[in-house]
Amino acid sequence: MFPAEKQPGPLPVPETDQDTADEVLHSIGETCAEFGVTARALRFYEAKELIAPLRVGQKRLYGRRCRARLTLILRGRRFGFSLEQIRQLLGLYDIDDGRATQLARVCEMAEERLEAMEAQRSELDTAIAELRGQLAAVRSTLKDGRAAAAE
Repeated sequence: MFPAEKQPGPLPVPETDQDTADEVLHSIGETCAEFGVTARALRFYEAKELIAPLRVGQKRLYGRRCRARLTLILRGRRFGFSLEQIRQLLGLYDIDDGRATQLARVCEMAEERLEAMEAQRSELDTAIAELRGQLAAVRSTLKDGRAAAAE
């Protein structure tokens, strides 16, 4: 029998980081698994300065702030926001006004995006209906051609 492998758990914050000394940090692998992203994606978001994991040697450790930002990044991407728009929204978080500026800007951008998505949906609905009509016509032609060939 092989001994059971010990699963790596969350890593504690190094003692030198006083602001987050009680925070639990997660490795890049754990963060990838939790969020369903690749390590390459995390490194990309880091290179774009959207997240800033704690670096201990070559290891990247993801705490509460990085993970919250990653949640917002992924949600923003799913809604179709550009990385620049996401960066702008994340940058507004640090303004000391109880997040009022950030929330107002989120509402403004979300309303614009929703309008664009609804317009896209309308265009898609029209294209789908047109394609269904064309498909029905082609099927009818094929059916008529088979019937004529059988006669």
